[in-house]
Amino acid sequence: LQKELLKYKQEARNLQGIKIPSPQDALQQRLIQQDASVLQLKQELLRANMDKEELHNQNVDLQRKVEERNRLLAEYKKELCQKDRHLQQHQSKLDEMLRQLSEASYQQVDLERELEHKEALLAHCMKREAEE
Repeated sequence: LQKELLKYKQEARNLQGIKIPSPQDALQQRLIQQDASVLQLKQELLRANMDKEELHNQNVDLQRKVEERNRLLAEYKKELCQKDRHLQQHQSKLDEMLRQLSEASYQQVDLERELEHKEALLAHCMKREAEE
């Protein structure tokens, strides 16, 4: 009976095309799956390490750019301070010149009034002399 049972099982397997794995086949299949999983994990680790290295390089590059921009900013601030000092010097010179111009303008007005007064006196004297 046992021989017949094995025979019918074998026929059934052949008819259905199903192979019942032996314990050794199952173990080998499990090892293949584990190897595939290990390989996949190694690939993911390699990708992660490459991504990490790329991010590190980008970070270094960005830090270099920030340092360069900070250096340029410091230079621009220094130039701006120098230009502010020059501007203040020129502003004080301009204020002094405007003050002198204002004084000269007042003196000119005073001199014009004095000239008009003297011209009037001269005209008056000439008129008196002409009458005499």
